[in-house]
Amino acid sequence: MANDTGRVCFLMHLKPERVEDYLAAHETVWPEMLEALTACGWRNYSLFLHKEDGLVVGYLETDDFDRARAEMDRTDVNARWQATMAGFFAEETAPDQTMMQLQEYFHLA
Repeated sequence: MANDTGRVCFLMHLKPERVEDYLAAHETVWPEMLEALTACGWRNYSLFLHKEDGLVVGYLETDDFDRARAEMDRTDVNARWQATMAGFFAEETAPDQTMMQLQEYFHLA
């Protein structure tokens, strides 16, 4: 989905019984993963969680989300991170492939 604002919001779904494990895994995100995200154009990146049902809401800013995702897909660290995270998510695929991007329809600057 094209986005000319630079702001991106997406949803993903955790297995409710794995929420605490997922949070623990994010207490120390690998430095090389953080470096790759930055190098690939991910800025002001936040993840939010509704613990009761495992809903994850992601927000980031980037010049080109499709390009930023494609660049991350080409990194070894992302492949390793996604494999590590896969067991936490409800969908049976790489978590970064399950992102459901939301359409921005209002913004107050």
